[in-house]
Amino acid sequence: YSIASSLDAHPGEVQLTIGIVRYNHHNRDRAGLCTGFLADEVVESETQFGVYMAPTKSFVLPEDKSTDIIMVGPGTGIAPFRAFMEQRIHDGGTGKNWLFFGDQSEKTEFYYKESIESWLDEGHLYEFTTAWSRDQEEKIYVQTRLKEHGAEVWEWFERGANFYISGDNKYMAKDVHKAMIE
Repeated sequence: YSIASSLDAHPGEVQLTIGIVRYNHHNRDRAGLCTGFLADEVVESETQFGVYMAPTKSFVLPEDKSTDIIMVGPGTGIAPFRAFMEQRIHDGGTGKNWLFFGDQSEKTEFYYKESIESWLDEGHLYEFTTAWSRDQEEKIYVQTRLKEHGAEVWEWFERGANFYISGDNKYMAKDVHKAMIE
């Protein structure tokens, strides 16, 4: 779960993107402690529970609102980039925004589709590149798309773009790092 909203865009609210963890172990259905609680026990706008937030010092938007940004956030890794986009729009940022997003299937995991389409239509999102790993025979991941767009990504870097990655750090982040080196 990650915060997926800008406080300026949604005063007094914290919106989350939650990937519910469910599995079976020793013939017993199990759920992640927090995600299971949020999915099964919380009644929106009724259930109260404590939330402890720790601000990040390094995973933040550039102070210069004209700086271009490239965001790589497959799956629930899209959460901070939804917040980034809301903040850039709120601040009137002029930097270009490029989002790489994907998951298993466009039909079932295209999180925030309406928002993304709106950002594209309104010119807030300059580039949007998808990677759906199970919608065709060959698996396509965000690192595949980064390689395909390598020359353009490099041009953005040469112009001073900031690069952000969010999501699985065990596999995906390492594969993205390798793709960037290649």
